Amino acid sequence: MSHKISRRVFTGSALAVGGLTLLTRSAIAADFELRQFHNQPADSPLNKRLVEMWAAVKEETGGRVQVQTFPENNQIPGGDPAALQMVVSGELDFFTLNGGSIGNLVPATNVQGLLFAFHDPAQIFESLDGDLGDYLRQEMMAKGLYAVPRGCFDNGMHQITCSTRPIRSVDDLQGLKIRTPDAPIYVEAWKALGASPVVANINKLYETLKSGAAEAQTNPLAIAEFMKLYEVQKYVSMTNHGWSGFNLLASMKLWQRLSADLQQTIERNAMKYARLQRADNAAFNIEFRTKLAQQGMIFNEADTSSFRGKLTPYYARWKDTVGQRAWGLLESHVGKLG
Repeated sequence: MSHKISRRVFTGSALAVGGLTLLTRSAIAADFELRQFHNQPADSPLNKRLVEMWAAVKEETGGRVQVQTFPENNQIPGGDPAALQMVVSGELDFFTLNGGSIGNLVPATNVQGLLFAFHDPAQIFESLDGDLGDYLRQEMMAKGLYAVPRGCFDNGMHQITCSTRPIRSVDDLQGLKIRTPDAPIYVEAWKALGASPVVANINKLYETLKSGAAEAQTNPLAIAEFMKLYEVQKYVSMTNHGWSGFNLLASMKLWQRLSADLQQTIERNAMKYARLQRADNAAFNIEFRTKLAQQGMIFNEADTSSFRGKLTPYYARWKDTVGQRAWGLLESHVGKLG
């Protein structure tokens, strides 16, 4: 649990030989000692840039704000859903999470998880750093979450990995046991495509694939590398069927306690380090295609046109769920869906 620690107030004067003993800022406790959780490994670009971001915030605030970053959600039971509830309740200060998983609490954020909505990362960040992101932030505030503006870090475009067969067309998805997060936007998409979703939080991803409970999973190539999925998966089918990112969330209860200058320092650094991490991740997702192939994974290009025709009812259902405003903003960036 986070605690606000007030600066010590000294009511007396400290006398030393020759005069008063001066107390420096370094001798004074932080105003805020806080925690940041995220679900990625310690060697991921996300962890690296979050650690750097909070170090910069500490420096710029003179030590008033000190945030410790915990990869893999500090191994808490319940994974992402549990961490999200901790942020809402005020038990956890900062957290990063994809929009589809936030969508269980804030329906409009499901637009981030729609299959075949976004064409490329540039289009994504134009919308999320702009009007669509502003609207989603308003919706999250009503649920006790403060999404830091322009603070969405990148996970990347998703591909399908599988232990049993390459995915060349939608026919190869029929009956496929594919791991998915515990979020309806993803579960329903794979059902619409004929697959059999297996729900597991990301902290159980490797275990789920190794045990055979799921044959396949969907994530950017960087995840396959950092989580060593090449040990339990053989095929990589390039589909670019969806995108996910890491929205930087603060507990609204905490955010309202921060002074305006501290808020501005955090927001400025979040924008800076999110952009750096996006560049990191883009480079990794190119580099890791070669590296994963060297580690024995077999790549193929999928015919995604065969996927899209199955998703018309899926789009109609989610248009109603996310609402007209979010859907309209999304289509203003990506074109008509369905």
